[in-house]
Amino acid sequence: MAGNGLPAHGLCFFQHAADGPWHLSSASFYRECQFMSGFAAHPRAAPFTPTPWLANRHVQTLMAAVMRAPQVSLTSESIELPDGDVIDLVRTGPAAGRPAVVLLHGLEGSVRSSYARAMLAAWHGRGWCGVLVHARGSAQRPNRLARGYHSGDWQDAALVVARLQTEGATAIAGVGVSLGGNVLLKWLGETGEACPLRAAVAISVPFDLAACADALSHGFARFYQWHLLRDMRASVWAKRALNGATRRQLRRLTTFRAFDDCFTAPQNGFADVADYYAQCSCRRFLASIVTPTTIIQAADDPFVPPASLPDALPSAVRLHLSPQGGHVGFLHGTWPRSWLPEAVTSALMEHL
Repeated sequence: MAGNGLPAHGLCFFQHAADGPWHLSSASFYRECQFMSGFAAHPRAAPFTPTPWLANRHVQTLMAAVMRAPQVSLTSESIELPDGDVIDLVRTGPAAGRPAVVLLHGLEGSVRSSYARAMLAAWHGRGWCGVLVHARGSAQRPNRLARGYHSGDWQDAALVVARLQTEGATAIAGVGVSLGGNVLLKWLGETGEACPLRAAVAISVPFDLAACADALSHGFARFYQWHLLRDMRASVWAKRALNGATRRQLRRLTTFRAFDDCFTAPQNGFADVADYYAQCSCRRFLASIVTPTTIIQAADDPFVPPASLPDALPSAVRLHLSPQGGHVGFLHGTWPRSWLPEAVTSALMEHL
């Protein structure tokens, strides 16, 4: 991207010492990066180089969202939750006797998301059980309670992992995309040694929710905000009998901050939007992660301002920062295809 001071291709790779974390001040973040040719999330993965005519961060983001995903046979099931709510799962088959990977989708994501089907297909090809956890209200039907999902709610995913353990999965890993990446990293940090996951990968993570919400209120990024808020308001309206929403009220919610202050924060027990963002941003939990974790991030992500990226990580976490890739983009090849399924699968192979 013009004006970001980064080379057209390359890798900003932070590998910390095994006996302690690395530290990097935000002010010197780019100055201290060492760029090399290619970008690989793991030695087994082919390096990431963006498709030349799709190098722009918005093109990467938008094209990846509408690309056709591979076909994979999936089954659906529902899980009753302790509070009387319900969530829906989509999976590639039984977990008994093989590794399982739990996928946490992004904001307004679902099994219809291209990245979700692509990764489930890749894991099925490896003989793993892939399980997409639809957050509350994100499947094709509304959930039962007034509340929906939010950026720090990992307890439902933990119930799914416990279920897979009971089924006899040999090992379980977690993958989180965008909002799901924030949820996953917060889960890892909050539970520490008690986390049941063998390994984790987080992609295009909004480490600082307040900073990311503000970034999406400026420039072309407002298109993403408009698109996502349209779906979020529709979800609230579908449950208006439970949450008391009115059309006039919803029309006034034109930013993520306004929406989260009106619905997300109060419905989930937070004092206000500032309290919600402060308590649920995964950045404050990163230092406590002990599960082997890979973070795949693009420096040109239009959702995530550079200043919100972490300046310290524990030894269990590897951050792979590509100069390009957009938000959950990472399209490569002469005939563009997503690089993420290959990279994520490679990062998990040594642990599963």
